[in-house]
Amino acid sequence: MSETINRQILLVEKPTGKLGAEHFRMVNGSIPEPKDGEALLRLRYLSLDAANRAWMHGATYRAAVEANTVMSGGGIAEVVASKAPGFSPGDIVFADTGWQDYAAVPAKHLTKMPKLEPMTHLLSVYGIAGLTAYFGLLHVGKPREGETVVVSAAAGSVGSIVGQIARIKGCRVVGIAGGKDKCHWLTSELGFDAAVDYKDGGTYKALRSAAPDGIDVYFDNVGGDILEACLPQMNNRGRIACCGAISQYDGVPSAHGPRGVPGLIVVKRLIMQGFIVMDFMDQRDAALADLQSWVASGRLKVQEDVIDGLENAPAALIGLLAGENRGKRMIRVQA
Repeated sequence: MSETINRQILLVEKPTGKLGAEHFRMVNGSIPEPKDGEALLRLRYLSLDAANRAWMHGATYRAAVEANTVMSGGGIAEVVASKAPGFSPGDIVFADTGWQDYAAVPAKHLTKMPKLEPMTHLLSVYGIAGLTAYFGLLHVGKPREGETVVVSAAAGSVGSIVGQIARIKGCRVVGIAGGKDKCHWLTSELGFDAAVDYKDGGTYKALRSAAPDGIDVYFDNVGGDILEACLPQMNNRGRIACCGAISQYDGVPSAHGPRGVPGLIVVKRLIMQGFIVMDFMDQRDAALADLQSWVASGRLKVQEDVIDGLENAPAALIGLLAGENRGKRMIRVQA
C-alpha cells in the first residue's frame, strides 16, 4: 500500500446552534493496522444524512458523536487488508468508517455488498435510504391501493423513493418539499400527483387542496410544524410512519412542538410508529429484489447528488441540512 496518510475530519466542537464549518477540522492521521477479527477499509463513498447532525445532540439508536473525535458516518468501502474470516482484499462492504480515508472495523460490523455499477446505488436506492423508504412505507405505513400517501422532505434521499413506491402500489401521492423547483421535479419527473411547497407558507391549506380526501398514510421525515399540519387532515385509522425529525436537528426547534398530540391520535384512532431500518434487516434480500426490479423496469428513478472530495464533507452536510440536495447526497472519497 503506497499511501501513508489517513485524512480524517474531526468534529472539534458540538454546535449549540446551527452547524457551521468552524465545527470541523481536517487532520492527517496514520493508517491503522487491523487486529484479529478486523478488516482495513479504504472508504470509497461517504453517506451524508440528516441523522449525522442528530448524533451530535446525544445518544440515539447509536452512541453520540463526541468533540475532538473523527466524525461518525457510514459509507461504501473496499477491503484492502483483512484479519477477519470471510473478508478478502477487494471485497466491497458497507461500514461505519467515520469521515476518514481508512478505518479498521470488526467483521461483525461489516455488511458485504455486491459489486455493481454504479457503486453509488449501494448508498442510495439499494442502501440505507432505499431500504428505509421501503420498510417504513410498506411495513409501517401499510398503504393500500387507492389511498392517499403524504411524505415530507419528499425531494430527499428517502422521501423521493417513498413517493415512487407509493405510486407503484397504486396510491395517490403528495410530496412536501421546499421550493417551487423541487415541487415541479416531484410531479414532472418522479410522478407525484401533487406537491406542496412549505416555503410558500400556508402549508395546511395547500395540503388540504392537494389531498382533498384526507391523508391515509403520512411518512414523516421532519416533525415539527409539518407534522402539526398533517395531523388534523389524517383520516380515521390512518398510519404515521415516523422516520426522522429534521426540523429539530439543526438550530432551534419549534417552541410548542406539534399540537394535537395525543388528542388527534385518540380521536382519529391513528397508529403513529417510529422505526429504525435495522429492525427489518432480516428481510433485506426480499426488499432488494423488489427495488432492483422496479429500477430495472424504469418504475423507480434514482436521483443521486455526488460531491467530490472528503474535504468537502462538512460543507456538503451543512448544505443538506439547508435542503440543497435532491435525492441521496454522498461524497466520492476514492474513485
